[in-house]
Amino acid sequence: MAELGSKGVTAGKIASNVQKKLTRAQEKVLQKLGKADETKDEQFEQCVQNFNKQLSEGTRLQKDLRTYLASVKAMHEASKKLTECLQEVYEPDWPGRDDTNKIAENNDLLWTDFHQKLVDQALLTMDTYLGQFPDIKSRIAKRGRKLVDYDSARHHFEALQTAKKKDETKIAKAEEELVKAQKVFEEMNVDLQEELPSLWNSRVGFYVNTFQSIAGLEENFHKEMSKLNQNLHDVLLGLDKQYSGNAFPVKAQPRKKTKLFARLRKKMSSDSTPAKANKSPSPPPDGSPITSPETKTVNHELEASTLEAPGASIPKSPSQPAEAARAGAEAAGSEAAAGAEASKTEADSGSSSLPAVVVETFPATVNGTVEGGASSERADMPPGFLFKVQAMHDYTATDTDELQLKAGDVVLVIPFENPEEQDEGWLMGVKESDWIQHKELDQCRGVFPENFTERVQ
Repeated sequence: MAELGSKGVTAGKIASNVQKKLTRAQEKVLQKLGKADETKDEQFEQCVQNFNKQLSEGTRLQKDLRTYLASVKAMHEASKKLTECLQEVYEPDWPGRDDTNKIAENNDLLWTDFHQKLVDQALLTMDTYLGQFPDIKSRIAKRGRKLVDYDSARHHFEALQTAKKKDETKIAKAEEELVKAQKVFEEMNVDLQEELPSLWNSRVGFYVNTFQSIAGLEENFHKEMSKLNQNLHDVLLGLDKQYSGNAFPVKAQPRKKTKLFARLRKKMSSDSTPAKANKSPSPPPDGSPITSPETKTVNHELEASTLEAPGASIPKSPSQPAEAARAGAEAAGSEAAAGAEASKTEADSGSSSLPAVVVETFPATVNGTVEGGASSERADMPPGFLFKVQAMHDYTATDTDELQLKAGDVVLVIPFENPEEQDEGWLMGVKESDWIQHKELDQCRGVFPENFTERVQ
């Protein structure tokens, strides 16, 4: 019997709660349709808006503070590994080894202390501050439900009073429920009307205390860290003085093939100098055509791709006799002759109607990038001028085709005559002072390591 009674009480409460939900839902519908008036408090609604804003800002601050603490912890780990690396590479016989170990230990303690104080003075305070919001938020929602109950009881009482057939018993009961609903609502409303403005105003002091704590902790941390860094700097300065003769050198990238091309270029330049001086050379006694070494240079890869392209138009001319090719090759020097002989062999292996000489023009490239051209040339700059660089370190030339640089020298960068000659990490150029004085590329230009310079224009 006790269980049945208990079940009956539980069932009664459930039925009562269901009835309240139905009554509230009905009241809300009537209010939205404009068939029932709604009790409103604009001042309280403003307090609720402030509360929601304050909760949103506090939640964001808490999230960002946790992110900040995670970053501090990550920096601690990175700093710890960096000092451990220093301890490992610092050899026992070097001066200041004990000092570096002590600095590393203090560095670790300083980071740990900084992180812990941030947790105690900022994060825990933040958690306490936000801990009061869930309860107030729940009470605001409950007040809203009690306000709907009050409006519903009021409307029910008014409806019974205005009915044609009045039932005094029902009216008395409705009035009793109205008074009860009003009392419950007003008690909750009064409490929140006092708490919400007070909570809203407390945000200023909370923000001030939080950020003052963070700023003060950071200031002390950086002061102490600055002292440790100064101590480490002094220790390393002492090490540097003892081993000052072993300066860290700046090295250029090794060159692979430029020397060979430089010898070929110098040989061809020296052989072709008389031809440039004599603009109208006399024809050979045997009547063979005059062919300069430059016109015999063939880009075999491009020639092949040109022949294979569909619709390509190739001018036809009689095949050049082998004797004439050999004569021209000898005029260009022994090394140029070898290249001409290879060109003839590849040409003879194809169609007999192909021209013996294919002349193509390529855009200048620096490190694989097409630059320069007529649009970039200036009257006061060398032909094909690309940009200026300034030497950051001295460079001692190791070959005749290299530029000797001093820190501060300005170099005018120009393209390689043959892009295939360019080694990775090397540029072709002429020192600005030499160009201004001589206006001559053949004697002044040379290659230099790019990592010894920086671009200035």
